[in-house]
Amino acid sequence: MQIYLKANRMLFKKGTKLFSILNKKCPRCHEGKFFKYSATFSPSKVIDIYDNCSECNLKYMLEPSFFIGAMYVNYALIVAFSVITFIISTLGFGLNLLQAGASILIGLLIFGPLNLRLSRIIWINMFVEYQKKNKDAS
Repeated sequence: MQIYLKANRMLFKKGTKLFSILNKKCPRCHEGKFFKYSATFSPSKVIDIYDNCSECNLKYMLEPSFFIGAMYVNYALIVAFSVITFIISTLGFGLNLLQAGASILIGLLIFGPLNLRLSRIIWINMFVEYQKKNKDAS
């Protein structure tokens, strides 16, 4: 049990990709906020990000149309979510094919904004490495 807790703390601590993704923080310093709005279902605000990190000044749009690649991550998340939902609804709840399809559709509509945000933060974390701040530097 103690080994599990120690591994769990190491997996989600500052300096790991999971810390940046789950806390929606800058991938380089893990301190600045990535999204302008913490939680929203407004289609125009759901993927709004800051231009630069407030702490380390990392430019989030690394190149023009950088986040177009996040569509591939979004697609993978949608497929994974759909497969898991299908398995749970058919094997766990005994739903037929039409009901399982409806549950997938409803789940995708509900978790769509979260999926978009998650795909963007995963995408930028694939290209930017964490850099520990030097405390001696002023």
